[in-house]
Amino acid sequence: MRRKASLILLACAVFCAALSPLTRWYAFPRLARIPANQYQDVVLEAKNATLLDYGTMRARKVPEVTIVQTLKGDVTAAEKIEKSAHRPVVVWNALSYVQGPDGKMVSEVPERYIFDAHSQAPVHATGEMVDGDPVERTGIEFKWPFLAQKRDYEYFDAQTRTTGPIHYRGTREFRGLKVYYFEQTVPWTKVPMPKSMPVKGITPQTVARTGTTRWYTTVRRFWVEPVTGAPVYGEESHQEELRGGTLLGGRAKVTAFAGDVKMREDYVEHTVALVRHNRTLVLALTSYVPWGSLTLGLLLLALSLVLEARARHPGDPAPARAAEPRPVSA
Repeated sequence: MRRKASLILLACAVFCAALSPLTRWYAFPRLARIPANQYQDVVLEAKNATLLDYGTMRARKVPEVTIVQTLKGDVTAAEKIEKSAHRPVVVWNALSYVQGPDGKMVSEVPERYIFDAHSQAPVHATGEMVDGDPVERTGIEFKWPFLAQKRDYEYFDAQTRTTGPIHYRGTREFRGLKVYYFEQTVPWTKVPMPKSMPVKGITPQTVARTGTTRWYTTVRRFWVEPVTGAPVYGEESHQEELRGGTLLGGRAKVTAFAGDVKMREDYVEHTVALVRHNRTLVLALTSYVPWGSLTLGLLLLALSLVLEARARHPGDPAPARAAEPRPVSA
């Protein structure tokens, strides 16, 4: 009986030992993926910002500028691209919508971002664009890979359509989560005018004919939860200028926008709660199940060996009791 139980425990130990690497190295890359149908939005605000009044072409202080960023997964497009890419793909149709304190549109810039569902590496396919301009991204955008590392990454900037390093600046704590802090500085760069302008009749083409150009610089900061690779908070010190040309009436430059853009508090709370939940799921695949099954396997193996040893070397039999002498009758 002991030997049979020992064999059963040994089989369970082997199963647990095999489950550990299978979960980490086989299941994790296949299960930890960005859903193709994911929808996400976030609202950012710039308090006491500077904004250009296109009616007067003068910069003025405003109490608030709001930026709404949406990411919407295109399942049909992803399935089509997967057939040629031979890997799981996510297609995000993104939109950055900027509105002034009066609620009117300042600019809107659409993007199509195509990437690997697990690694977040860009996937180049027809339709990849920023504001209608075809691009070929390198580096990451919006999200870090799962199990982010303490190192610099290449990060794509949609305004300049270029990729530059975003630097790891240390480990911090944010709302009870351990996060990696990253920072990127984009120097003053000439960038295209948005195709959607706030004044009817003004287009990038009409502005270009005046000789006026648009310039941009920013310092962006992200607090990234490393297990999920998801930013839990982000902010930018953002500046835009119009320079030269007849549109400015002889002035060398005018501020189009300047402000410190930060995530709105209710979206910070929602993002932190969502990341906490997803972090547990990723840890289950990378830590809890692999290490738990390995530990259980070792315990079962030890118990199996103990039972096997007892089955092979049973204890010495108890000494026989001496027979009592029978009484002798006279």
